[in-house]
Amino acid sequence: MNNIITLDNIVKDYYIGKIVVRALRSISLGINKNEYVAIMGPSGSGKSTLMNLLGCLDTPTEGKYVLNSKDVSKLDDNQLADIRNNEIGFVFQTFNLLPRYNALENVMLPLIYAGVPKHDRIVRAKQVLDNVGLTDRMEHKPNELSGGQRQRVALARALVNRPSIILADEPTGNLDSKTSLDIMNLFDEIHSMGNTIIIVTHEDFIARHAERIIKLMDGEIESDMANEDVIEKAAR
Repeated sequence: MNNIITLDNIVKDYYIGKIVVRALRSISLGINKNEYVAIMGPSGSGKSTLMNLLGCLDTPTEGKYVLNSKDVSKLDDNQLADIRNNEIGFVFQTFNLLPRYNALENVMLPLIYAGVPKHDRIVRAKQVLDNVGLTDRMEHKPNELSGGQRQRVALARALVNRPSIILADEPTGNLDSKTSLDIMNLFDEIHSMGNTIIIVTHEDFIARHAERIIKLMDGEIESDMANEDVIEKAAR
């Protein structure tokens, strides 16, 4: 198996006073390099908790998480920050762009944290903005862009460090249906170039873009199935 992610009996507990709330219950799964996966589930199913663990924003109470051959369940906060910056590109529902920075400056931010020289930062940021169709919007600030354009900037920022994984949390949640389709088509293109993509969503039409759909219920995997429609289309 060519797993880029392996979860082995992952448990996540939260404490509310003296009450223990088990958000994830013995989750085990593997995700392959260049796989396109959707994680679905209703509110309270554990999908946001799972996303936070996959993105190294949180650590499991029990179990083992291996990412690119590294056991990240045992890393400290600084090591987790390095993993987040170098291995994972995040795309959020609310875009999370800095309002005082233009599109190019927002995209360059992860490269600053990574210590990339200024000239190289500019070249790489311009390239990914061009890749997402924003060549003519690089100098625009977020409030001068449409919702779809802001999400394209966020996607460019996620790609600029050439991460192993793109992790997207409800990436079309603030967009209309036409713009949502445009963004999902962009995810399809990014996947075709070799990226591993994991999308957390409650929308069926978003999940239908993925090769594999994992459904959570009450902190457990309810189903884990291949999306035959997408796989057959890719094979043609």
